[in-house]
Parts: sequence; C-alpha cells; structure tokens
Amino acid sequence: MTTREKLRGIYTPNIVPLDPNGDIHECELRRYVDWLIERGVHGLYPNGSTGEFLRFTAEERRRVIEIMADQTAGRVPILAGAAEANTRETIKACEYYHSLGVRAVAIVAPFYYRLSPSGVYAYFREIARNSPIDITLYNIPMFASPIDVPTVARLAEECDRVVAIKDSSGDLPHMMRMIAAVGPLRPDFSFMTGWDAALMPMLLIGCDGGTNATSGVVPEITRKLYDLTLSERLDEARALQYRLLKLFDTMIYSSEFPEGFRAALRLRGFATGVGRQPQAENQQLAIERLSNELQCLLAAEGFTEEPIGGCPAGHGVDADQVARIVKQVVDELKKRGMTAR
Repeated sequence: MTTREKLRGIYTPNIVPLDPNGDIHECELRRYVDWLIERGVHGLYPNGSTGEFLRFTAEERRRVIEIMADQTAGRVPILAGAAEANTRETIKACEYYHSLGVRAVAIVAPFYYRLSPSGVYAYFREIARNSPIDITLYNIPMFASPIDVPTVARLAEECDRVVAIKDSSGDLPHMMRMIAAVGPLRPDFSFMTGWDAALMPMLLIGCDGGTNATSGVVPEITRKLYDLTLSERLDEARALQYRLLKLFDTMIYSSEFPEGFRAALRLRGFATGVGRQPQAENQQLAIERLSNELQCLLAAEGFTEEPIGGCPAGHGVDADQVARIVKQVVDELKKRGMTAR
C-alpha cells in the first residue's frame, strides 16, 4: 500500500467571491486564499457545498481550482471538490486536478438519483480504479445517496486511492461506527467532519479534522478550537465550541445556504458579490437583518465594530444554559469513555 501523509486539521470550504457581473472575482479570491492561510487553516477545500459547486459550470469549477492552486503555491494542501454528473466526467476532473498538484479530491455520493449501498459502492469503485489522485468520500445524506459504514469499509479495504471520508451528517454514533470499522483496516485513513456544531466532540472520538464552513469566516476560531481540543484543554475548547455554535447556527439557519456565510464574509472585509441563486425581496430584507445580527456576533469576538445603534444587551448564548448543556454533554462523554477526564 502506498505511503502518504494523512489528511489532518481544518480544511476550509470557501465561498467564491463574484464580481458585479456575477463572474469569478479572481483578485478577491486570491486575496481570500492568502487571508485564510495567514490565519492558520491547515488546507483549502474549493468546490464544496459552501462554494456552490453546482451553480458553476464545469469550466468555472476548474478555473476556481486553477486560481487557488496557483495562489496557494504549495503552502497548504488542497482538497478539491471533483463531483461531476457521472463517473466519466468525474474521472476527467480527477485527472485535471492531479495535473495541478492538489493533494486529493472530494467526491460526493451520487445525487438526484438515490442509489442503494451496492450502487454507491460501484460508483466509487469505478472512479477509484481510474483516478490518478487520492479520493475523499463525501457523505452528505441530506442532499445525496448516503454512504453507509459497510460501504466505507469495503471501499477503504479494496481501493488504495480512497484515503478519507468527509461526513456532514453530524451523526456522532455514525462517525464512531466508521472509525471502529475502518480504522483497524486502514491506519492511514482520515475521518473529517463537515458539521461545525460538533467539531470538538468529533475530534474527541477520533476524527482527524474538519471541513468547516465557519473556518471561511472565522478561521482564527476554528483553528484555535482544533488546537485546544488536541491539547486536551477541554474547558477552554468547550467554551469556544459553544461560541462557534451560535455563529454557525445563525449563518446556516437564518437564510438559504450559503448566503449567511457570504453575508458574514462581507463583514470581514471581502467583496463577495451577490450569489448565483436569485433572491426574492423578502429574502433580501432578511439578509440585511441577518447582517446586523452577524455583525454583533463578530463584534463580540473582536473581528468587527458593532453596527450603528449598537447590539442588544446580553446578545449571544446564555451562560447558565451553556453550563447546563456542557455538563450534560460531559457526563454523557464520560459514560461512554470518550474523554480523558
């Protein structure tokens, strides 16, 4: 089996800035890449869900990777989204991204047509047998055919090119079952969580890192949360996880994904432009209201000024509520033998 460096750390699924014409804003994307790397992300993950890959043409998706690979210049690894509509086009994307020097590709399970576990296995096996680059499975069951544990284990055992899974289900027991089933078969296999709300507990049960949309807005927080958790500074990590939770929930649930993340990134000084998905008038008004709330949350972290008129008193997570929830989580983790304390 080929020896390679394991995927670890925080990989950022980035927003793609757009210019006034709705095209890729290359200069702003390059500036964004530098900004993320300077703030400590371990890797970049273009053409993911946050990057709205389905709203770009195949040529635009390739151009995004070209720009980011050139600007990164090997400073951090790139995990490139390579999901196309069929195996033939996906394999072509794998070949092209390999030529650009990216570390690996991420491929979502078949979408629109819901496949059985056998169909999902056959799909990934065909790609893995013909790909020149390492592959990360992408499990996002709310949008695509689910990848169950036996399928992950079978692909990991049979396909050397399949080196990791990104799981965005947020299902902690499911991740534990995958780690238990696949880890002994493939010590080099990486487990990445795509659910920001559970980054700390996922790391505690054995995940190697995350592909987290919030890292595209507050890379300082996600990197610090990763470092604190791995250093077993668990009290500090818990407090930070709950602050991240509030920001994540606000960005993901207060508007249609990923517009909340786009609005927050604007507050951090980037000209993100208007997303490709048209917005109704009431949605546009909702984004304006959301921007004020996001500005208050970012101001509380010291990343921006408060909006004109200030922020409501006590804005954020109630401390007593956090203490109660943290105690419940810690007690449950201890019961399951998942913490060192």
